Amino acid sequence: MSYYTNYSGYYTPPSNFRFFPKGMKFLLLSTIGVFLFQLFLQLGIRVGNIYLYDIFFRLFALWPLGHGFLIWQVITYLFLHGGFFHILFNMLALWFFGVELENVWGTRRFLFFYFLCGAGAAVSNLLLGPLFAPPAPTIGASGAIYGVLIAFGMLFPDAPVFLYFLFPIKAKYLVAIFIAMELFYGVTGTQQGIAHFAHLGGALVGFIYIIMYRKSVPGIEGIKSFFHRTFGNIQSSIQARRTYENKNVITDVNFREMPDGTKPKAGKPGEGDVNQERLDEILDKISASGYDSLTEEEKRILFTASRKLN
Repeated sequence: MSYYTNYSGYYTPPSNFRFFPKGMKFLLLSTIGVFLFQLFLQLGIRVGNIYLYDIFFRLFALWPLGHGFLIWQVITYLFLHGGFFHILFNMLALWFFGVELENVWGTRRFLFFYFLCGAGAAVSNLLLGPLFAPPAPTIGASGAIYGVLIAFGMLFPDAPVFLYFLFPIKAKYLVAIFIAMELFYGVTGTQQGIAHFAHLGGALVGFIYIIMYRKSVPGIEGIKSFFHRTFGNIQSSIQARRTYENKNVITDVNFREMPDGTKPKAGKPGEGDVNQERLDEILDKISASGYDSLTEEEKRILFTASRKLN
C-alpha cells in the first residue's frame, strides 16, 4: 500500500482520484433509497390491519438471536436508519473516509471490505451486545463505517481530519479517540440506544483486514494470492523433483539397446529436437507400459535427450 503525501506530509489523492467512484455511488444511492422507502412506509401504509413498515422492519433490521434473527439481516440492517441525522452523519463519514480507500483499492475490494466489516459488526453485536444491554433490534451502517474509519487511520495515519470542520487532527489520533469512547460507552452502558459493540466489531474486522493486507493477504484476492504462492512453490518442487527423476530415467535407459542389439541412433545435430512436454509424454509412457512399449522414434528422441543431459 502506498501512502501518498506531498512535502508537507498532507494526504494527496492518487492521480486517478474520483470524488464519487462506483462503489461509493452504489452505497450512497442504495442506502438513501432504502431510507426514503422507510419514510414512505412509515406514512402508515398497511394491508388490512397489518402495517407494511412493521413487516419490513421485522424482516430487514438486525434482531437479536432468538428474537426474530434471520441470516440475511447481517447485511440488510446496514441500509436501514433511524432518522435524518442518523443517515446524514453516517453517509458523510462513509464518503469522507471511504472514497480514498476505494480510489486506492478499487471498487470490488472496497465493497468487499465494507460488507465484511458490516457483517463482523453484526456478529459482534449479536454475541456481545446482550451481555451489556437489553436485547434490541439494530439498524444503521455505523459498524461498517467504523471499519472504514480504522482502515483510513491505519493506511493514512498522518492525514489531517478536521474535527467538526474546524479543528485539524491526525487520522490516527481521531481513530484512537473514537475507539476509546466506544469501548468506554459499551462496557459502562452510559450511552443507551447505540450499538457500541457493533461499532467495535466493525472496527476490529477492519483492523484485522488491514493487518492481513499489509502481509499481502488482502481479502479474497489475498487468499487467492496466498494459495497461488503456496501451490506455486509446491508445483516448483514437484517440477524440480520430476526433472531430477527424468534425468535418472534417461541415464538408466541410456545404455539400453535397440531390439537389434545396437543403441538408438542419435541422428544429426539438431535433428529430432523435442521440447520438455514431448519428453514428459515419453517418460510417462515408460512409467505406464515400460521401455519396450516405445516406438523407434520415441527411443531415438529419448536417446538424444539423454546425451544432452550427460
